[in-house]
Amino acid sequence: MINMQFQPSTKPARRFRPRLLLSGALLAAAMAAPAYGAARKSALGPGVGPFTVRPGYRVTLVCKSLHEARFLTFDNHGTLFVSQPGHGRIMALRDPNSHGVFQKITTFVKGYSTVQGLCARPGWLWFTQSGAVYRVADNGTGTAGKVITVIPNGKLPHGGAHWWRSILVGKKHFYTSIGDPQNFSDQTKGPREKIWEYRLDGTHGQIFCGGLRNTEQLHFRPGTHEIWGCDEGSDQFGYPLGEHPGDQPITDMNPPDKFNYYVRGAFYGQPFITGNRIPRYEYLNKPGVNIIKWAAKTTVPAWDFHAHWSTVAFCFIKKHYFPGETGDAFVACHGSWDSTKKVGYCVARVLFDKLTGKPFGLLKIVSTLAANGHTVLARPVDCTQGPDGSVYFTSDSPPRVYRITYIGPPDASD
Repeated sequence: MINMQFQPSTKPARRFRPRLLLSGALLAAAMAAPAYGAARKSALGPGVGPFTVRPGYRVTLVCKSLHEARFLTFDNHGTLFVSQPGHGRIMALRDPNSHGVFQKITTFVKGYSTVQGLCARPGWLWFTQSGAVYRVADNGTGTAGKVITVIPNGKLPHGGAHWWRSILVGKKHFYTSIGDPQNFSDQTKGPREKIWEYRLDGTHGQIFCGGLRNTEQLHFRPGTHEIWGCDEGSDQFGYPLGEHPGDQPITDMNPPDKFNYYVRGAFYGQPFITGNRIPRYEYLNKPGVNIIKWAAKTTVPAWDFHAHWSTVAFCFIKKHYFPGETGDAFVACHGSWDSTKKVGYCVARVLFDKLTGKPFGLLKIVSTLAANGHTVLARPVDCTQGPDGSVYFTSDSPPRVYRITYIGPPDASD
């Protein structure tokens, strides 16, 4: 707090300096405005931990009675589906009275271990197991219809360190992928580390693009047919040079998590190249690997996140709700383990240029890492825009669903 003591002047009032009045007004405005890094009381709803919330936004707790919370999506009836891969269930959350809290929570489907990927289309909810693709009839009541097997379990590669399977459904095709079975490995001749395109009946599978490490979710950019996804970087990047836990200045900053625009026939680097055409040390002198050739072939990221943020999932902002943010992306960052300093643990906004359609900046909207930099309050997993335009995000530790609303005034960056 600034303490200003004003001494009354003995000079005539006409000589009072207007500059002091202006300074006082600016000081009052500065004291009234919340500083970034210290959330206003109104920015945190009941039951929400001491998150750091960017001014203009508010976080509320909308569901805490879940045993697990991973991916989520809304159908066109306002039902929010939440996947629980460990329990093999998809939960249906409904708020029929629009109270801002989900009051009806039911099991939509069960018995599908590793279920995670979700994609809602009118009348249907598409979902995946690690090695299978399904769709289930959805009439908007929270009760599932018949489950139809599109690709049966075991027909697709599954399991491993990165077993999560994405799903994106278009008008004539759907797209799916699964990550590297290890930290990093050469899968260029196998079915993994690639996005596959299928007809809606699950036939005529063909490779769309390759070189992905771990892209858990795919989305079309609004108003386009462009396919986008966050690809998580590898761990222990600098260990071949002699790094070890507690002394890893290279690994702490490399490689970046990536925001990719996935183009048919393109290659995105895994396992030979990471980031902006940075070679992996393990392949520099490996017989039969032309690292320059692979670098020239690699499509660089549309945007680089900080290393180890663990950018699991995201959503594009389609509805006009947050001022100036339509077309941007909200990204759920799960947070680090392979970093000396805890990083990530946030929901961030990636800004897209309205003219070029390309990312150009990033703002943290909600940080779920405590101010001490050590205590993790929540681990964001997925986010989606709700029917009213607000953004919902899950945390898997603890298992919760939160909601981000706009309370204004707009942030100075807008």
